[in-house]
Amino acid sequence: MEERKELYDQVTHLEESFAKLGAELTGLRKQIVLLLEENKRLSIENRQLRKILRKENGAAEDEPAAAPPSPAQEPPQSSDVSGSVGEGYDNLARLYNEGFHICNVYYGHLRTEGDCLFCLSFFHK
Repeated sequence: MEERKELYDQVTHLEESFAKLGAELTGLRKQIVLLLEENKRLSIENRQLRKILRKENGAAEDEPAAAPPSPAQEPPQSSDVSGSVGEGYDNLARLYNEGFHICNVYYGHLRTEGDCLFCLSFFHK
């Protein structure tokens, strides 16, 4: 009888250990998702900064001391609404293809489980 109680206690202890391990794994998975999201955001930002740097270097070779125009000098871009809508749609499609949610439910989060029906419904509107 004593052996059965010890065996039961061992199984109970193992079960508790597995539960703790499961909780730790869940926490680690959440941290990994956050790190992947940050890594993706930083990669996108890095790519955009490199693009800007290339443009500035190209402009610097053509025009040695050209200062960027101030916001007051820039022409208003809101007059071409159809162009900005298409560009916004393209940007969202690019974000989705890079693995991010574009739906209002999970916007900006990394898609970890394939396609999202909410995001896909945006493309069919």
